[in-house]
Parts: sequence; structure tokens; C-alpha cells
Amino acid sequence: MSNLYAHKDSNIRKTWLLITVFLILVIGLGWLISYAMQSPGILYFAVGLALVMNLVAYWHSDKIALSMSGAKPIKREENLYLYRIVENLCITVGLPVPRIYIINSPQINAFATGRDPKHAAIAVTAGALQKLENEELEGVLAHELSHIGNRDILISTVVVVLAGVIAIVADWFLRVSFWGGGRDDDNRGSGGLIFLIGLAAAILAPLASMLIQLAVSRKREFLADASGALLTRYPDGLASALEKIGHDSSRLEHAHNATAHLFISSPFKGKEGMSWLARLFMTHPPLADRIKILRGMRIP
Repeated sequence: MSNLYAHKDSNIRKTWLLITVFLILVIGLGWLISYAMQSPGILYFAVGLALVMNLVAYWHSDKIALSMSGAKPIKREENLYLYRIVENLCITVGLPVPRIYIINSPQINAFATGRDPKHAAIAVTAGALQKLENEELEGVLAHELSHIGNRDILISTVVVVLAGVIAIVADWFLRVSFWGGGRDDDNRGSGGLIFLIGLAAAILAPLASMLIQLAVSRKREFLADASGALLTRYPDGLASALEKIGHDSSRLEHAHNATAHLFISSPFKGKEGMSWLARLFMTHPPLADRIKILRGMRIP
């Protein structure tokens, strides 16, 4: 990894690809529903929904993620210690200082969100401030700033809204399918086949969006760990923080499946098994793997 921004352009392209796929998927489901229900208005609604939700995802998904997590903004004078660490790291890496939020929870955790470095925010739990030493907290914050610099925050935050909408649209199709859609004579033959395809798509779409969400998160955590370690020049700080996170049994009250992938570590404790099936549905790579890589890093 040559620098903090090595994957910025790639992540921006992937974000627009994700938005495009979302448009196609929602409009496609809308067409299937309108065909099965013989109601063209449903297709028009799906097109409008896809366009509106893409705009919401791009411009306001950070506010949605912060609100869902129970994060509250703080001013500089309210926590000078935290602000100074963030400011020093931002000076080092050349990023504008993000908005800073506190989550009133004893769990050690943090996440970054926003569409770009000028509109970014970092949320830190009260537990992280209380339980982490200076070098450990610095490592966690450097990890989150790396997400901002790499533009991980854009694609990860957009996924929060888009994956949720896909699940809602799919659930809607499943519900209307039981109200008589696709069961009349006009839907026999090719029409019935379209209906069955739509039903299968509605069942599989949420699973596919969830797997994309989880894969996006796991890959970027390794990158942010390495970038954060390069930023602080002290990999052991973040490694030690991750060890404390692994031993922390505190609960996060505002933990949601939709936002779990944003955090530095899964906010759900005790649910990450080590079988291949459990790994498939993990929002983060195993802490042991991340710690091993950090402990093996050599900063010149």
C-alpha cells in the first residue's frame, strides 16, 4: 500500500456501480410486480422510488446512520482530549477535521460515515474513551480516518440505505403475491413464469444485498487497519485496542444489522462463530486475524 488514498478512485467507481445496480434491481423488481399485478403504475412508482432513494443514499445516508446509532454531536470544548487527537491525525494525513459524535454506550467501538472528506463524521462510543489508552484510541481513530481517506465511507454508508430499500421492496412483492397477484388466467404460461421469477428474485434479493454489504465491509477493514497503522506509525496501538474490543462484553443499545458493517468491530457480541458458514455472514473479519497482521507489521 503506497499511501492512504491508494484505493480512493476504485471505491468511488464501485459506489457508482452499486448505485447503478440498485437502480436496475429495484426497477426490475418493479417491472415484475407490475407485470404480475397488471398495474403499470407500480413500475412508475418503482422508477421514482429508485431515483429518490439513490439521492437520499448519497446526500443523507450519513445522517440516517448516525441517527440509527444514537450518536450525538459534541463541540470541541466538550471533549478537548478527543478533538486534539483527531485534529493531530488529520494534520498528519492532510484531511479536514470531521464532525465528531459520541455514542452513549459502554461498548468499545467507533465508525466513520459521510459522502466525502469534507462531509465526514466520526462517532466514538463513551466506552472507547473510558477504556482505551491514548495510543489505543489514536489507533482506532486513525483506522476511521483511513476509511474517510480511502472513500470507504461513501460506499459503506450508501449500502445502509440501498440494502434496506431492496429488503423493503422484496418484502412488498412477497406480500402482494399473496393477495392474488399472478393467479388469474392472464398470468398462465409466460406470465406465470414471469411471476415465479419475480417471486424468486424477491426472496433472493435481500440475501444478495446482505452478502454484498458484508463483503464490502470485510475487505475494507483490513485496508483501514493497515492504513491506520501507517498513519500512527504504531501498529501495536490498534492491535491492543482490538484485543480490548475482543474481550469487551458490553452491549451497544442502538445496534442494527443495517449499520453493523460501519463499525470498527461488530456491535453484536458473541455471534461470530468460526465455521465457514458463520464467516460468510460475518460483518467483519475475525479480530484474531486482524491482530495477527498488525502485530506482524514493520513500519520503516
